[in-house]
Amino acid sequence: MTNHPDRLPANYHKLHGVRQFHGCYSFGDDTLWGVVHQQKSAANSLAALKSIRAKRPDGAPIYVILDNLSAHKGTAIRQWAVRNKVELCFTPTYASWANPIEAHFGPLRTFVIAGSDHQNHVALGRHLHQYLRWRNANARHPDVLAAQRRERARVRSERQQRWGGQTAQAA
Repeated sequence: MTNHPDRLPANYHKLHGVRQFHGCYSFGDDTLWGVVHQQKSAANSLAALKSIRAKRPDGAPIYVILDNLSAHKGTAIRQWAVRNKVELCFTPTYASWANPIEAHFGPLRTFVIAGSDHQNHVALGRHLHQYLRWRNANARHPDVLAAQRRERARVRSERQQRWGGQTAQAA
């Protein structure tokens, strides 16, 4: 076995840039959904938050766990959250292990993104949403549960590799 990294296909070029995926997870319903945007911005984060509020139109308080990305902390976002009974709960910096959504969207890499070669961003978005529909219909499928366990283990191990984490001591 060689120690070479996986090779990119000859036709792999990011000619049209990258896309950002705002993933959302509802604990109560065990459902996932997401919105694809062209860039990270406070306006796009606000649009994702509005999609969360739309899923609960009854006006009940909603608690949203977010990482510390600056696009999640805009003034417009904070004001909208107060007006719409949305509590923004930020994880500490470099603490992806503290965000429970990581285990649910990790399998997305396994089932959709890993080894893929989509023709364009529209095809990728279509494939992402197709997976989310399948996952919501099969949330307890053994493959999904196994992928979630692997992702939790990966995120937990990452916890020790971040700056300030304990390094393994040689015996």
